[in-house]
Amino acid sequence: MITDRWQKSSYCQEGDACVHISADPDGVHLTDSDPARTVVTVTPAAFLALLDHLKSL
Repeated sequence: MITDRWQKSSYCQEGDACVHISADPDGVHLTDSDPARTVVTVTPAAFLALLDHLKSL
């Protein structure tokens, strides 16, 4: 499922508030810098819809 290929957001500031992303054929995995490392997994289509929405703001 989740790979070891986490990528940090280019909008990440110095400190603890960072979003990390990892993708594989089954989905896009999102987490933040929280020590609990809670992972949210969405379909690639849902992630693209989220990006399109955020770009429209």
